[in-house]
Amino acid sequence: MPRRITSTPRQDGYRMPGEFEPHQGTWMLWPTRPDTWRLGAKPAQAAFARVAAAVAEFEPVTIGTISAQYEHVRALVPPQVRVVEISSNDAWMRDIGPTFVVNGSGGVRGIDWGFNAWGGLDGGLYFPWDQDLLVKRKVLEIEKLDYYDLRHFILEGGAVHVDGEGTLITTEQCLLHKNRNPHLSKRQIGGYLRDTLNVDKIIWLPRGMSDDETDGHIDEVAAFVKPGVVVMSWTDDREDPQYEVLHEAYSRLIRQRDARGRKLEVHRLHIPERLTITDEEAGWIDPASGSYSRAPGTTFAATYVNFYICNGGVVMPAFGDRQDAEALETVQRLFTDRRVVQVNTREIALGGGNIHCITQQQPRSG
Repeated sequence: MPRRITSTPRQDGYRMPGEFEPHQGTWMLWPTRPDTWRLGAKPAQAAFARVAAAVAEFEPVTIGTISAQYEHVRALVPPQVRVVEISSNDAWMRDIGPTFVVNGSGGVRGIDWGFNAWGGLDGGLYFPWDQDLLVKRKVLEIEKLDYYDLRHFILEGGAVHVDGEGTLITTEQCLLHKNRNPHLSKRQIGGYLRDTLNVDKIIWLPRGMSDDETDGHIDEVAAFVKPGVVVMSWTDDREDPQYEVLHEAYSRLIRQRDARGRKLEVHRLHIPERLTITDEEAGWIDPASGSYSRAPGTTFAATYVNFYICNGGVVMPAFGDRQDAEALETVQRLFTDRRVVQVNTREIALGGGNIHCITQQQPRSG
């Protein structure tokens, strides 16, 4: 039985590693919500299966699913993908699953953050989220890993990116939003991040991308390629609603130094055309009170930066967009030591996220 640790990772010498550091494996969840995913989630399930297969080329993958879907998942994913029964309200493992921290002796522990479906009863995306709250503990129990209990602090994994060397990037829009931790000041929230992720420098960007229903997660805006090197979403089109947000973020990032005093090297990755749900696509989504609207014409944040770095590889989105090929070339140039694989994930984007949002890395132990 995993132990609940009452100290902090910082006190114990644990830190959140960069995503580019070695993994034990990847965790995912299986989509089933008909008010998020059209046609009873079947198109989304096919996209999730493609992502799982791509990641499984590089490292072990585990998918959690409700019991009624077990045989279906087992039939769709490659045999090397592990399938386990884990109930959840939706399938965003980055935000629902645990954050893992490591020490210099090969130890791995988990963090059990609070979760309120991206805003609770004030702007949250659905109700209830009771099964989501249990996912972190279930994963940690399966892996027999001790954990830090941070359920009193709301944080989604997609809201932070770290370089593993003391630097964290996030957005004020998300972490300071009144529907997350309204009783805490910016300084207090920063203190939680420093104590739990063991970081010394927090880079606060003002906003996340427009049309991001998560209130501005950083993993739509920017990601660490390695310590000192960041890639971010970009557009030169002044008419694009993302133009102002991304130029504002770029101007702040290029002036920053990381926790070790390095001036950040910032690369720009052009975003695809705006992603808009069609009348037909919206017509196959089951409406539900309290769920995020996916009415015809609703636009969603679409970016190639929402990729996932795994052992020896990078799995990144494609959208059937003219920008796909250039984005693949750019990411491959940034990751010369990894093989970059592109997966068409339009169906996942229509649900409100992408590859990084549906994956969670478990760092290698030992």
